[in-house]
Amino acid sequence: MIDRRLTRVWGQLQGKKPHLPHFLAEVYLDGIRGIKDLRVVFDYPVSVIAGGNATGKSTVLFAAACAYKVPGAGVRDFVPSTLFPDFRPRLGARQDDRNKVVLRFDYLTPRGRRSMQWKRSKGWNRSFLGRRNARQPERQLYLRTMSNLSNPSEVRGVLSMSRAKAPLAESPLTASQIRFAQQVLPFHYDEVVDFSSGRKNLLFAARRSGARYSELHMAAGERAILRLSQEVSQLQDALVLIDEVEAGLHPWVQQLLMLHLQQLALRRNLQIVVTSHSPVVLDSVPRQGRIFLDRDSRGQVVVREPYRDLVQDALYGRAQEVAGVLCEDDAAEGILQGVFDELLQRLRIQRESVRIGRDTGASEFPTHAAALRKFGRIGNVIFVLDGDARGQGLKKRIRDSAGTDVPVLFLPSDQAPESWAWNALPQCREALAEAFGIGAEELETQVARIDAMYSSAAGSASEVAKEKLHDLAERVGRDAAEVCRVVGRREAKRADSDIQPLAEELEEALQGWRDGWG
Repeated sequence: MIDRRLTRVWGQLQGKKPHLPHFLAEVYLDGIRGIKDLRVVFDYPVSVIAGGNATGKSTVLFAAACAYKVPGAGVRDFVPSTLFPDFRPRLGARQDDRNKVVLRFDYLTPRGRRSMQWKRSKGWNRSFLGRRNARQPERQLYLRTMSNLSNPSEVRGVLSMSRAKAPLAESPLTASQIRFAQQVLPFHYDEVVDFSSGRKNLLFAARRSGARYSELHMAAGERAILRLSQEVSQLQDALVLIDEVEAGLHPWVQQLLMLHLQQLALRRNLQIVVTSHSPVVLDSVPRQGRIFLDRDSRGQVVVREPYRDLVQDALYGRAQEVAGVLCEDDAAEGILQGVFDELLQRLRIQRESVRIGRDTGASEFPTHAAALRKFGRIGNVIFVLDGDARGQGLKKRIRDSAGTDVPVLFLPSDQAPESWAWNALPQCREALAEAFGIGAEELETQVARIDAMYSSAAGSASEVAKEKLHDLAERVGRDAAEVCRVVGRREAKRADSDIQPLAEELEEALQGWRDGWG
């Protein structure tokens, strides 16, 4: 499973961190783009900076690009004056403010901790905080925005190469460059060639399937991965900075990319920092690799603690790692919603942290488990079967397909959920009457009439109960799922109800999910 591979590389990378020849440990920003007194600490060799729009993710990334002197780079490359330009036309009053700015960096080196800062007053200047004869550390550095790598306009910029009269320079990508892409993309290449003319270059691929095409005909995600593979896979001891790393990529590819970036960091002593809006990308690094930027009540950018089951509204407005609950139909969902009404409040888990999926037959659960396992999401799912599915061997089949002991639970009784809910109605009269705004006696009268109407109806008990439930729902102006929810909530409060074993198992599963059993 990819989760196990991620867990393994997490431990290996964290163990290697003290032995890396270079490590950017901290970036401090003050006065830049409205950011004041912000300290961002890097504790893991591969870090993901997350946050809502306008929380400073790209600003922190570009600041990190100013930390090193890059061998072979021009004097205007990787410096604040280039990465943070000002709009200052010779004519006109509308100009960017010239605030005082400080960008400070702390490095971990074999000789101990070192610091350097860029400071702007009238112009940009470097200082080494009192250390004499100090120099800016040197290191290879890679800075890219994935959205540019997947942008068709950038591809069209090299279209003139196909009309060039002079021969194009040709250089095949190396095995290591292609290997990185093939670990992430779902097909194999016989070769990938880089055609170049002046400062422009164009990739051309030949697949084992026989397809031959230039990147003018590549999907955005394929092109982005091939370009990234070409440019990153042979770096050594470098700082790699990637903005919007998930751009143009399917969630499954995002996870594979993050796995192989971490494996590459392990092999080639890389430190990698990416920005992202994707929960999949966040989940692909350990807790110490997650950096959440937010704006506080004063509008200042701050670093928030990375929570397992909750993320600040400024990030996504929902839980970072959602606990999924898979059940069979709307009646089952209604009962579970009622239990969660009681349970989540007690556990102090936000409603957005639990999502219920339904409209699937019990026999399909093993197939769903296999798919969730393939895409690395099996660790966040709780399977809940109807009570009448007991004794069918489904629990074992689901767990075999999942490859792990995922929670497989059953609704109360050995009946369909509609039958259980209908039989529980007498204990829930007052709760239903209050919820639906009718008198308890009127509700009892309606239930009696429905029982009499269906007393001689043909069909299975579950089919009859389903019809009764829908009939009652229509009479009170609700749907059957709402009736089941009220019944589930009321029964979850009753200590002697037969739903208590399910409630206890759900509580245990949620506690396990919160602690990271997946």
